[in-house]
Amino acid sequence: MKLYQIHFSPTGGTKKAAALLAAGWNCPQEEIPLLGPGRPGKGLSFTPEDICIIAVPSYGGRVPEPALKEIGRMQGNGAKAVLTVVYGNRAFDDTLLELQSAAEAAGFCPVAAVAAIAEHSIMRQYAAGRPNSKDAAQLAGFSREIQALLAQEPQNIQLKVPGNTPYREYHGVPMKPQVKKHRCTKCGACAALCPAGAISPTAPDSTDTQKCITCMGCVAACPNKARGLNKFMVFMGSRRLKKACCVPKENELFLPL
Repeated sequence: MKLYQIHFSPTGGTKKAAALLAAGWNCPQEEIPLLGPGRPGKGLSFTPEDICIIAVPSYGGRVPEPALKEIGRMQGNGAKAVLTVVYGNRAFDDTLLELQSAAEAAGFCPVAAVAAIAEHSIMRQYAAGRPNSKDAAQLAGFSREIQALLAQEPQNIQLKVPGNTPYREYHGVPMKPQVKKHRCTKCGACAALCPAGAISPTAPDSTDTQKCITCMGCVAACPNKARGLNKFMVFMGSRRLKKACCVPKENELFLPL
């Protein structure tokens, strides 16, 4: 048996949650990022003995389109999947259900699902510092419960997760990262990470706003802090989300019925 941490994590929160879940497993492990220079090519294949933590962020209650495409290129071959959705304290809406559908279509067998909290990628004050030590202990407990389930070698697993179809409509975020050209050295770190192909490697000091999904990966990757969002728009967005995001939420575990 081998455990794979498969994550789409532009700003690091999803990757951290996946790592905390994986920490409780005593078996060989491998990390597979779904964006950046190290992302796998076509033909990534697994076996029924493998465990795959498939972790994605929730964008407006949906799975990011680039993550769906990467999952669709995989061959699950019956590998057991722990579906993991990470969100910034508002709600994950239909993200888990959409992720389950994508994983099953790729040949994975979902055996458990986790909704985990991480710092909001745009309004950083919401869920600031999470996942924290309390989250780490809780996610470790979740991994033990999942392992106990798998030790029983359950048959005909039927995992039910929250969500609705048709999925929640998502039209993107109107805010797009802007470039402070006097700080940009055109190193290309942002272009290498961008999952939407919105930044040209030959002109990394600009952004195709039609392609940009505001994942904030370019902002996190820039070594010179040359990228960022309009502060007034972030402030106004924070005010709109205050009621939905101000009360801390808890991580949730979903096991088969």
